[in-house]
Amino acid sequence: MTKRRLKPWVIISFSIICLIGVIYSSYQIIIWEKSIKENAKIKENLENKIVIVEPKPVNVESENNELEQEIEYQIDFESLKETNSDTIAYIKVNGTNIDYIVVKGKDNKYYLKNNFEKKKNTTGWIFGDYHNKFDGTDKNLVIYGHNTKDGSMFGTLKNTLEKEWYENEENHELVLVTEDCVYHYEVFSTYSIITEDYYINTIFKDNNEFDKFVKTLKSRSIYDYGVEINGLDQIITLSSCYSGGKKRVVLHAKLVKTDYRSE
Repeated sequence: MTKRRLKPWVIISFSIICLIGVIYSSYQIIIWEKSIKENAKIKENLENKIVIVEPKPVNVESENNELEQEIEYQIDFESLKETNSDTIAYIKVNGTNIDYIVVKGKDNKYYLKNNFEKKKNTTGWIFGDYHNKFDGTDKNLVIYGHNTKDGSMFGTLKNTLEKEWYENEENHELVLVTEDCVYHYEVFSTYSIITEDYYINTIFKDNNEFDKFVKTLKSRSIYDYGVEINGLDQIITLSSCYSGGKKRVVLHAKLVKTDYRSE
């Protein structure tokens, strides 16, 4: 039985397709790396507008009569808004590299491909769901960011799935700072899930519906954080791509304290 030989034009066509694929992939890698460097520079420039004063004694006593220590967040929102009027907050998640100014566009697409300076960028920026008001009234605040290999943006959100991260209780604290308030959250659920819209729901008809919602989120967690949650609470949700974009890594935290800013 004789073997059929491929015709020269078939071999040439296949080779050209492979070459185009290699060129395109290389181009995408170059663009991605350039975007990461651009955003790293932007973040560096923004750092002088974010001052975090390390814990210091304040005249507040906890339930066990021990003097509490608080971190002071000094964010120059006025200057930030001069650069980008979409600026709404600053977020920090312990045990990750998430330490960013948050923006909010007119939809949930713009900041997937544009950075803080509103320039085209494949790694985008950290942004809040456009449905949210970020004024302390929403039941579920949702914030998105790309999962980058270098750990920028929400590239380290996947840390929250690791046992080592979970076992450090200091990591369970999350802070969101707006012009008016400092919101303190406590993590109650972390997990990965196939892409869906359920957990990013921001509209609820009543507290009973929200109670069912948050209890579902808690039941999904891969760890038990021991945090009670019900329909009267408010939460924050962080979401990023995971497992090649087929899944999402998700963190949910309950609002436990609100400090009103005097500035």
